[in-house]
Amino acid sequence: MKKPSSAKPLVKLESLKRLNLNAAGLDIGAAEIWACVPEDRAAVPVQMFPTFTPDLQRLAAWFQECGVTTVAMESTGVYWIPVYELLAAQGFEVYLVNARHLKNVPTKKSDVLDCQWIQQLHTYGLLHASFRPEAEMCALRAYIRQRDMLIQHRSAHIQHMQKALIQMNLQLTNVLSDITGETGMRIIRAIIAGEHDPVTLAQYRDPRCHHTQDTIAKALTGNYRPEHLFALQQAVELYDFYNAQIQACDVEIEHKYAAFKPVIDIDQHPLPPAQKHKRASRNAPQYDLRTYLYQLTGVDLTQIDGLDTLTVQQILSETGVDMQRWPTVKHFCSWLTLAPHNAISGGKILHSRTQKSKNRAAQAFRMAACSVSRSDSALGAFYRRMRAKHGGPKAITATAHKIARIFYHMLKSKQAYHDPGQDYYEHKYRERVVKNLQRKAKSFGFTLVPNPDVS
Repeated sequence: MKKPSSAKPLVKLESLKRLNLNAAGLDIGAAEIWACVPEDRAAVPVQMFPTFTPDLQRLAAWFQECGVTTVAMESTGVYWIPVYELLAAQGFEVYLVNARHLKNVPTKKSDVLDCQWIQQLHTYGLLHASFRPEAEMCALRAYIRQRDMLIQHRSAHIQHMQKALIQMNLQLTNVLSDITGETGMRIIRAIIAGEHDPVTLAQYRDPRCHHTQDTIAKALTGNYRPEHLFALQQAVELYDFYNAQIQACDVEIEHKYAAFKPVIDIDQHPLPPAQKHKRASRNAPQYDLRTYLYQLTGVDLTQIDGLDTLTVQQILSETGVDMQRWPTVKHFCSWLTLAPHNAISGGKILHSRTQKSKNRAAQAFRMAACSVSRSDSALGAFYRRMRAKHGGPKAITATAHKIARIFYHMLKSKQAYHDPGQDYYEHKYRERVVKNLQRKAKSFGFTLVPNPDVS
C-alpha cells in the first residue's frame, strides 16, 4: 500500500488584480504635498501642491476632475490631519496608512516618488486604513488629549514648587504625601502671602493629616530667601493657570458628552453602585463622568478592577463604543498590540512577543494592570501568578490583555462584570493544575491519589 502523501494540496493562485482603479496617493510634508493619480487620468499625473487651505481645495478639485474616489496617505506627524478632514468632507474615501505597512512591502522604488509608490500599492489593494473612531468620538478625543497634555504640563510646575521649597530647606514633602492637597496649598499660599512663622503655618494642617502639628512646624523651619519665594510664587501662579485651563477643558468635554445620544435609560436601568475600594482620582473632573460613560456605553466599565472613570474615558476616546469594528476579541487585542506576535518559520515558533506601539488605549490598559498588583480580585491573583512565573513586565502585558478582553466583551454584549474574587481564581487554577497532573500521571501508567492529611 502507498503511504498517504503528507503534502498539502496545491491551490491555484490568482494573479494580482487592480482593485482600486480610481486610487490616488499623497506624500504629505510640512510645506508641500505631492499627489499622484492614475497615468491615464491627467497629462501630468504627479503634481505638487502647497499646504495652504486654498491649495488643498484645489487638490480636491483636481482629484474630482481625474475621477479619483479613494486616496491613500501616510500618517506622519500631524500634517495629515487637515488634508484628511478636507478630503473626507469632500466625499473621498481616505485611507490613513501606517508607515510600518509601507515598509513591509519590499521593492526598489528609488526611481519613483513616494506618492507614486503609495498610489500603486493602493491600486492593488495592498494598503489597509488605520482605525479611526466616528467623527463625534474623534472630536471628544481631541479634547481629552488636550486635557491630558495640560495635566502633564502642570506637573512640571508642581516640581518647580517642590524645588523652591527644598532650596529654602522647607521639608514639606517629607510630612505631606502631596503638596498640592488641601494642607499643602494652604501652607504654600500663606508663605507667598508673607507668613513665615512655622507654628502659624502648621495650624493650616488638615485633621486627616498623619503627621502632627509639631512635626509640620519643624519641617517648615527654613531660610525664606526672596529669590526662592519669587520662584515659588511664579510656580503657584502657573499651577493655578493650568488648573483653570483644565476646568475650561472639562466644560467642553461635558458639552460633548451631553450631545451624545444615550444608549440606555438611566431611570429604567439605574447606574450600579460604585465599588467602595476605588478612590476618586485627584485629576477627576467636577461633573459626574461615571454617569455619562454609563449612558454612552450601556454598561458600567468601572466595575472592572483597575479601571476608573478617567481610564475608561481615555480608552473609549481611542477605541469608540462600537466593538463591531473588530470581528473578534483577538482582532481587538491584536490592534492594541497586547496579543503576542508569533514569528513562525518551518512550522516552529521562533519567538513570540508583543509589537512595539504607542497605542494610547494599550497604555491605559497597562496602567490598569499595574493598579491591580495588590488587589484581592481575580485579576490581582492572575497578575501575581504571572509575575512569579514570567516577571513584572510580561505580567503587566498579560494582565492588560485579560482586562482588554473583559472590556471588549462587556461593550459588545452589554453585560455587567462581576468579579469572582481571588479565592475563586485560585480554586480554578488549582483544579487545572491537578487535572494536568492526573493526565500526565495516567500517561506514564500511574494514578494520582490525594493525601487526606493535606488540606
